[in-house]
Amino acid sequence: MKIEQSHEAWNKGKLVGQKPLLRPKDVWAIRIHLQNAHAVPDLVMFKLAIGSKLSG
Repeated sequence: MKIEQSHEAWNKGKLVGQKPLLRPKDVWAIRIHLQNAHAVPDLVMFKLAIGSKLSG
């Protein structure tokens, strides 16, 4: 039985795999941007994600 594919893979032509690590200046830039935008929920989630990754 032959199965015909009629669509391309979602990641064809895209870079896949591990992304480069965030440098401290990148983390601070994101944090400052969120503070200036008054995006409190996003800032809290960002701090939680960074804190849990660094402690883990």
